[in-house]
Amino acid sequence: MTTGNRFSGRTALVTGAGTGIGRATALAFAAEGARVVVAGRREGPLKETAALIEERGGEAAAVPADLAQPGDAVALVAAAVDRFGSLDVAVNNAGIFRGGVPLADLPEADWHEQLAVNVTGVHLALQAEIRRMRTQPAGGAIVTVSSNFGVHTTSAGAAAYAATKAAVTALSRGAALDHIQDGVRINVVSPGATATSMSLRAGETDADRAERARATLPLGRVSATAEIAAAVLYLASDDAASMVGTDLVVDSGAAL
Repeated sequence: MTTGNRFSGRTALVTGAGTGIGRATALAFAAEGARVVVAGRREGPLKETAALIEERGGEAAAVPADLAQPGDAVALVAAAVDRFGSLDVAVNNAGIFRGGVPLADLPEADWHEQLAVNVTGVHLALQAEIRRMRTQPAGGAIVTVSSNFGVHTTSAGAAAYAATKAAVTALSRGAALDHIQDGVRINVVSPGATATSMSLRAGETDADRAERARATLPLGRVSATAEIAAAVLYLASDDAASMVGTDLVVDSGAAL
């Protein structure tokens, strides 16, 4: 794991931090000196992420939250500030996929659940984060984890998911324009297939996915969660200080 001090003395909030990209991102921030608040709907995995950070000498707080519920985002930001004194970085990573069937056959409940988590959840999180950051002298940086599905490409059985992720990208880039003068810098990372359970097809093993990636992706493999985390940390860091509203695609060349 890359270590450094780009985020020393800063507080980073990561949603969807119990597993996958969120966990890798939380660990990466901690390795670079941040105090990390890990959030998500399941308390058990969050505590595991926090424990991993603390085992490596970092500071972490696990805060369960369902960001699709009114009030949870505000309470989450308040908890981060109460614990660590500021909110300097926020990563809106929480998201779900419901699909694998043609759009006409998608249950209505799956459509609404994806809208609630992927779009409304990000909207509410952005509002709460920005409202806090714009009161701070140093402002803050926000990175939303979207997807290469939506703006850049799509796939059979993913129409609704792609629509929500296109909305997330547009929402985040619009917020970037609205709030850069408030000192809040917002960008987007759009991953493609990554080594998480979300990229496995029904009945597929990790080895099956690797074989499929060799045949279908220009790079010949899916991304590691640490590679997505590295992109997030770059956009959140001072190294990317002039990047505003950028949508950084990390997808093994899938959208080419």
